[in-house]
Amino acid sequence: MGWFLGFGVAGLIVLALSLVFDGFLESVGGAFDGFLDGFLSLPVIAGFVSALGFAGAIAMGAAGAGAVTATLTGVAAGALVGWLTWRFSRVLLRDGDAPAPRGEDLTGTSGAVVTAIPAGGYGEVLLYLAGQPVKYAAKSAVPVERGSEVWVESVLSPTSVTVRPVER
Repeated sequence: MGWFLGFGVAGLIVLALSLVFDGFLESVGGAFDGFLDGFLSLPVIAGFVSALGFAGAIAMGAAGAGAVTATLTGVAAGALVGWLTWRFSRVLLRDGDAPAPRGEDLTGTSGAVVTAIPAGGYGEVLLYLAGQPVKYAAKSAVPVERGSEVWVESVLSPTSVTVRPVER
């Protein structure tokens, strides 16, 4: 039973290390490149080893099972916990159906001038990209005062836009 408890504790230690160092153990050596990706990630391995150890110890200690029966019970429990860990991690890491927002998505949105824009020169505007405020360099054909509301006409670069003042 000591071996089973040792496996259970070792699995918990591997899980804690994989959470604390967040990928450090996967990047230690080139021998593991690609091997631990997907189904064989450290949390899945840790879950399998812990479940194998603790289920085997319970089967041997509480149910009085022999070593072979306790090992088979532990392997079955480990496989179940490993699979559940893998499925849960896939749900957490899923990107979703919507693509990431791009700068081109700003065309037609409104914002506010935070640094005055001279005619033909650059100032700064505060825009919202995917609900997050982002400051962009802004160019306008006409001068725009600080605090004015503007519309984005086009995206010049990943960090600059062309705007026009909103006329009400």
